[in-house]
Amino acid sequence: MRRLWFATVACVIGLGLIAQANSAQASIEDILYEKGQITKEEWLKTKADHEKDEAVIQARAQLKNWYDKIAIRGYTQMRFNYLTDENDLRSEYDSSIGNNTGFLLRRVRLVISGDITDWLSIYFQPDFGATSGTGNNNFAQLRDAYADIFLPFLSKDKEFRIRAGQSKVPFGFESLQSSQNRLAFDRTDAINSAVQGERDLGFFLYYTPVETRKVFKNLIEKGLKGSGDYGVLGVGVYNGQTINVTEANDNKHVVLHATYPFELPYGQIVQVGVDAYRGLINVNNGAIGAVTPTRPDGGNINDERIGAHFVLYPQPFGLQAEWNWGRGPELNATQTALQEGSLQGGYVQAMYKWNDAIPYIRWQEYNGGKKHRTNSPFNVVRELEVGLEYQFSKALEFTIAYAWMKRTDTQNAPYPIRDGEIIRTQLQWNF
Repeated sequence: MRRLWFATVACVIGLGLIAQANSAQASIEDILYEKGQITKEEWLKTKADHEKDEAVIQARAQLKNWYDKIAIRGYTQMRFNYLTDENDLRSEYDSSIGNNTGFLLRRVRLVISGDITDWLSIYFQPDFGATSGTGNNNFAQLRDAYADIFLPFLSKDKEFRIRAGQSKVPFGFESLQSSQNRLAFDRTDAINSAVQGERDLGFFLYYTPVETRKVFKNLIEKGLKGSGDYGVLGVGVYNGQTINVTEANDNKHVVLHATYPFELPYGQIVQVGVDAYRGLINVNNGAIGAVTPTRPDGGNINDERIGAHFVLYPQPFGLQAEWNWGRGPELNATQTALQEGSLQGGYVQAMYKWNDAIPYIRWQEYNGGKKHRTNSPFNVVRELEVGLEYQFSKALEFTIAYAWMKRTDTQNAPYPIRDGEIIRTQLQWNF
C-alpha cells in the first residue's frame, strides 16, 4: 500500500515538473537577459526558437490520422411479400416475389467514404444482400468504388469535379436517388432499364454551384427524398455493359445530364431536368426452346435514349414524374432474332409528407426491350402501387404497399406476361 502511494506521489510531482519546464526555461532566459549575461539578439533568437517549437507541437496535435478522415455508415432492407392471387408473378427487381418465397434481405449496404485531401474524396460501397432475379443471396458484390477529384484551377469552391471509377450513371432522377431514400419499393422498369443497377465504369465531369450544392444536401437531410448531388450539369463516358459486367466492344457510351432545383415564392422546391445517352451495347443470346435467336453485327446494337424529369418535393404535397424515349435492342415478335426497336415509358408519383408518415401512389408503364437480359426480351409493364412509409426515427422505418402488376417475366423464356396483385412490406434500419 505504501509503494502505491509513493508511486502516485512521484507521478504527480513528475507531471508538475514537466508542465513547468518550458515556463522555467523562459524565466531563466529573462533573468540572464536582465543581468546582462546574454545580448538582446541572443534573447530574441531564443524566444523565436521556443515559439517555433511550440507552433510545431500545436501543428502536430492538429494533424489527423487517415482513419480520422474516413466515415462508415450503411443501411439494411428486409422484405416480405404476399401474393393475393397468382403465384407465378415475377419481378426482376425483387426475388422474393413469386411462389415458394419468404423473407429476404434485399439490400445490406456498407458505405465507406471520406475526404483524403482538400481535393480528393473517396467512396466505396459493397452490398451483401440478394442479387435481384438470380436467387443468390447474401454474398458480397461491388456497387460503388470511385474517387471525386476536384478541380481547384476551375473553382476554389469545389464546384467542378471528375468522378472516376464505378458509380451511378447520371440518367434520370430516381436512378440517382438512393434506395435508402426512395419511397416506392423498386425503381421503375422504364427508367432503370436504361442502366441496370444504375452504375457503370467510367469518367464523369460534374458542375455544381455552391448554393445549389447546399440545396441538394438540405433535401436529403430534411427527408424530402432528394437525389443527392450529381451536378446541375454533367457529362460522362462509360463502358455501357452495365454494373460489374466486362466491356464487350470498343464503343463507349456517352451521357449528358442537366437538372436544376429552384424555390417557388411560397417555399416549395421544384426540380426539372433532361438527360440523354448514346452508345452500342453487346447483347447475349440464348436458346428459346429449340431456336437460338440470331444477333446482328455480333450482338452490337444501337442503344440511345432521351429523358425528362419533374419533381415537386413533398412540403407537404409532392409530385414526381419521369418519361424517356429511345431505341435499343429487343427480341422480335417471332422470337427468332435480335433487332433494334423503339422504346418508351415512365411513371407518375404523388405523395404527401405528414409528420413522420408519407403516403404515396405511383403508376408506371414501359414498352421496350430489356437489354441487360439474355435475348433482350420485349418487356410490357403496367403497374399501380399504393403505399405508406412511416419513419419511427432516422434509424428505423417501415413501408407497406399494395400493388397491381402486369409485367413480362424477363427471366424465363418464352417470356410470358404475368398479371397479379401483391402486398409488400419492408423494414429498413439505418446506421
